[in-house]
Amino acid sequence: MSASRQAGENLISHLELVIEAMSIEELWSLHLKKMASYGFDRLLYGFTRFRTPNSFGSADDLLVLSNHEEKYLDEFVKSGIYNHAPMVKWAAVNEGACSWRLIEDVLATGTVTATERRIIEMNHRYNIRAGYSISFRDVSVRAKGAIGLCAQKDMRQHEVDSMWDDKGREITVINNVTHLKITSMPFASARRSLTPRQREALEWVGDGKTMQDIATIMGLTPATVEKHLRLAREALDVETTAQAVLKASFQNQIFVVPG
Repeated sequence: MSASRQAGENLISHLELVIEAMSIEELWSLHLKKMASYGFDRLLYGFTRFRTPNSFGSADDLLVLSNHEEKYLDEFVKSGIYNHAPMVKWAAVNEGACSWRLIEDVLATGTVTATERRIIEMNHRYNIRAGYSISFRDVSVRAKGAIGLCAQKDMRQHEVDSMWDDKGREITVINNVTHLKITSMPFASARRSLTPRQREALEWVGDGKTMQDIATIMGLTPATVEKHLRLAREALDVETTAQAVLKASFQNQIFVVPG
């Protein structure tokens, strides 16, 4: 078998594993291993369906996957400073792949803000210097997903760019398929996961059933059904049941096949 055919078979085999993955944890483990084979040993993925015109929405609604060290994630993500990072700002208004050479170009203009410079210096402290970012295309204006692929510490940006010239299309396809798979899976945090009863009650509301209908179907009293709906609203941090149905649907927590 030729080298090119073998490479194609390996790619297809990997994509089959991505498609068959049953959990985000399994999927993320596959992705980390695959990206490491290209020289990207630290990844940072983010996705939200609750974007606003001025922000990525509440941090509680943001799905973040990463194998960066915890201390860096505290400084960069949990602090909220990521909103001002050059590559994050690029991803917010663009789609496709972009070399981190953009950061060097921004520095060369002398127009970086104090916060941007602080972020760049912080990244350098953690040996985050070379890589690529991919901003995904989503069908909703409220949704946004992107991933930062950080190259291993001994790689420089010109080496990453050279590798990307050869493998960039392949890497972009793998990341897009992985992103689509992630967004098809339930991703609420454990703190916000709904119980089976809460999911069922919301599903019946979504089907247009009345409170009495739902009580009869579930074999409960209307008061108990309302309790499940109230707890679902609290778990999802919304005010109305209609909002709960919408948010649970966005998070793939209802109307899904049990894992």
